[in-house]
Amino acid sequence: MHQKTKDIKRRYEGFLQTPSLWKKDVVFDLYQFEIKNVSKKINIEIDEKLRLGKYIERFVSYQITQEKDISILCENIQIQQQKRTLGELDCILKKDKSIIHLEIIYKFYLIDKNVGKTEIDHCIGPNRKDALIEKLKKLKEKQLPLLYTDECKMYLKSINLNAKEIEQQVYFKAQIFVPFTDRNMPLKILNTNCIAGFYINKKQLSLFTDAKFYIPNKKDWLVIPHQNVNWLNYERFKELSSDYLARQFSPLCWLKLPSGAIEKMFLVWWS
Repeated sequence: MHQKTKDIKRRYEGFLQTPSLWKKDVVFDLYQFEIKNVSKKINIEIDEKLRLGKYIERFVSYQITQEKDISILCENIQIQQQKRTLGELDCILKKDKSIIHLEIIYKFYLIDKNVGKTEIDHCIGPNRKDALIEKLKKLKEKQLPLLYTDECKMYLKSINLNAKEIEQQVYFKAQIFVPFTDRNMPLKILNTNCIAGFYINKKQLSLFTDAKFYIPNKKDWLVIPHQNVNWLNYERFKELSSDYLARQFSPLCWLKLPSGAIEKMFLVWWS
């Protein structure tokens, strides 16, 4: 099998096995799209130059096309006001008899209880940007209301759709990483099954001198860790990771313990 095909297959499998960040509409009244995450052989070409968000959208498109009761009506629709782009609708689909405007999101969040007061507030990106609360506000205040703009209504009319008849849902998957010192942290609102690993700082790295390490590229952050990679010893990993930390970038890493167990973790520059 060609290496690119193997990469796509592993990433798609990791995407499928990533749970939705919450269930039903318990967060901000945003209703989660439900679809069976059935593993099927993926046989599509994807441009490696796509950023991760667009790459994920290709996976969702493929996943939807495998379902008999779901069909994509249009996707990646740019809504413009004269020459200015107001925004983009990720996908409009038909599921059974319902028409759904679907926004697709896949994120990596670290829980830092020093940020905000709620579980939602605590979720931040690996580099302390891209917080969950900001994404939720953007969805509620900008991305979903786009459907009801005059410009979007004109587009919908051109394909014989009416915004009033369209449901809005999100397909919001995420991997959550908890502090190493609080690995059994319970989640009350978000989906506990999203916890994919832990995070440590540079000082805590010394706890793993006997471990092996691997730093995947960003698209491989999706991948379920496996043995078949070029593992680094502690000293080499410490040397390589210091370059990431100096640039204030927190790398996602695979950690192979002496027992043979493999875990996912982030090494953060800010803690």
